[in-house]
Amino acid sequence: MRSIANWRLRTRALKLGQSTLVMGVVNVTPDSFSDGGAFLAPEAAVARCIECLDEGADLLDLGAESTRPGSQAGGGMPAVSAEQEQARLLPVLEGLLRAVPDAVVSVDTYKAETARAALQGGAEIINDVSGFMWDPAIAQVCAEFGAGVVLTHTRGRPEEWRTQPQLEPDVLMATVREGLAERLVIAGAAGVLPDSVILDPGYGFGKRFNENHALLARQAELLTLGRPILAGVSRKSFLGHTLAPLFGGKEAPVDQRENASVAALTAAILHGASIVRVHAVRPAVEAVRIADAILAAS
Repeated sequence: MRSIANWRLRTRALKLGQSTLVMGVVNVTPDSFSDGGAFLAPEAAVARCIECLDEGADLLDLGAESTRPGSQAGGGMPAVSAEQEQARLLPVLEGLLRAVPDAVVSVDTYKAETARAALQGGAEIINDVSGFMWDPAIAQVCAEFGAGVVLTHTRGRPEEWRTQPQLEPDVLMATVREGLAERLVIAGAAGVLPDSVILDPGYGFGKRFNENHALLARQAELLTLGRPILAGVSRKSFLGHTLAPLFGGKEAPVDQRENASVAALTAAILHGASIVRVHAVRPAVEAVRIADAILAAS
């Protein structure tokens, strides 16, 4: 289903498609939906990064502004300024690369200033959840540095995500496919090379609960866009919503979504994802082994 491809990064390349890569998430924030505050101190964040690598993560994704539903990320006055974002992020990036110089680091940001500072500091990848939509200057920064890029499909801004109209599966898939195709055009026009880009369907980013299941079931259709897929389903709200009957009718708490996360990431791999973005690395590494074995035998 998925083809072999080289993902061109700032100073190296990663081979995608032979085996699924695991991207470990470390949030350097006080308010992320999953682990806000746990790794706000630089020393704690660096230690967590090293732990993720020891558990088998192939690359890391550092974020210093929460884009959880309802946040003010991406607006005219974001809750976290570029200066504050960099103050949180750069000491962790520096400390990590001092401890593990060959670590492959992605930075989760939509701000051009932060992207520039991160790439100058040694990051290889910019993971823009807005797909170059919230700060168009970021595309030129990525092109200038030859960075690897993750372009995500996002429908509206975080404060609008819970009120997006429900879409039928065919309409949803057309919306995501056309949105990602548009982002590829924007990236190319800025000078970002096609083999520097991978695509993220944007689970939870402006998709209503059941829409995420439809998107996951038909994710492989997005491979027709010609680029590998990264899937970020870890601990997302749609999983908690689906588990509600097991939790007295209430959405499962974030810390009770790990088994569901493993199930969803396995489905994502079997439907064409080359990279999975996760909070708990070891369970994901084990699930990847099984899913990859199934793909190899099919």
